Amino acid sequence: MELSDVILPKLNGCAPKPSQTQSMVVHKVKMGFIFIVTYMCFLAPVHHAHPPNATISDLSFKNMDFAMNLYRKISSYHDKNIFFSPLSISTSFAALLMASDGVTHGEILKGLNLEQLEQHDQPELIPKLFQLLNENITLNGKLKLDQSMALFMRQQFRVEKIFEDQIKKFFDADIKSLDFADTKGSIHFINEYIKHKTENKVTEMISTLDALTQLMLINTIFFQGTWQIPFNPNFTENAPFYIDNYSIVEVPMMFKEDKFYTMDDVPLGARVLKLPYHDGVSMLILLPNKGMDYTAVDDEITAERFLSWIRKLQKIKLEVNVPKFKMEESYSLHNLLPDMGMASIFSSSANLTKLSKDGGLKVSEMLHKAVIEVDETGTTAAAATTIGIIPYSLPRTFTVNRPFFFFIYHEDTNCLLFMGRVINPT
Repeated sequence: MELSDVILPKLNGCAPKPSQTQSMVVHKVKMGFIFIVTYMCFLAPVHHAHPPNATISDLSFKNMDFAMNLYRKISSYHDKNIFFSPLSISTSFAALLMASDGVTHGEILKGLNLEQLEQHDQPELIPKLFQLLNENITLNGKLKLDQSMALFMRQQFRVEKIFEDQIKKFFDADIKSLDFADTKGSIHFINEYIKHKTENKVTEMISTLDALTQLMLINTIFFQGTWQIPFNPNFTENAPFYIDNYSIVEVPMMFKEDKFYTMDDVPLGARVLKLPYHDGVSMLILLPNKGMDYTAVDDEITAERFLSWIRKLQKIKLEVNVPKFKMEESYSLHNLLPDMGMASIFSSSANLTKLSKDGGLKVSEMLHKAVIEVDETGTTAAAATTIGIIPYSLPRTFTVNRPFFFFIYHEDTNCLLFMGRVINPT
């Protein structure tokens, strides 16, 4: 990834941190801001929920609508696979909210759909809500969802003490000093940090680095789960997956017959299947009906619709066929977000005075990388309840053999952790 024109990187994600710079260089060069978001999701488990706190529920709902808007923006550029972490991106911007002021602050609020949550007499409310949301998600200590934020600074860079304290308080951010003039050493150190935080799933996040970089913010998110109802690898067989009317590929198709939560969204022309992990997380698969173009579904996916799917799920006996797949997707968010109303933060008019009083700061690059692997892995299946089961003499089938959408969410809070679209599982 080219970071050549970057002077100041900043990251949006789980926990950001500031960096320092050589004062002589600071006055001569225009300081850029690099935002790097690294996501790792290894799909496997999830589990059930309790009534969410209203304010956290509010935040989750607004984060979800932001996620759908970002998905549509990415989708407008290509018809390929998509995968990203809305939670990580939103969390990163929550950190940027603390660093910004004026028009820049307002654009971030509006772009994230958080204007209604902003209270001028409580400037720490939104960061606090993100902190509470993260604490709620990891409450029982069993869920394998690790978020981290790191701020790499040049030694002499002047970061505002209030911002430094806030980023540690709300995002538990690591703050580390680096000699960015040693580009090779800095690249190695940062890539090793990301590799460690994502348990070796995200490697070589950056390949180049501007020697004049002053500050870099890195956010990582890592999820690993095991299915409540694992798939037996002995039943996995190659089967056709219909990319479109003209393209067919062979994919390893996992099979399981059991009781699953499902529903039909008749107006949308799609079916929904819930695949639960242990420890309160689930995957929701949205499969457009045969003959239905998946692009017709794009504009109809909203937070409100997502919550209606969850409410209407019913448990029935199903034969489920789901393809194994791996995806690794990267996005230059600085090219996408200006079209969503967040433009000034990437321009010379950026107002990041709460981060540093040094002038000329902007986010020059914002990188996001997400990785996911879905397979049969799972622990021993929990005992199945029969409450609410609709009796059928023969099991219905749910065969995911054409382009589909998927969402990984935390059940207690309805927080969307990851979302994606699979056009070609190979």
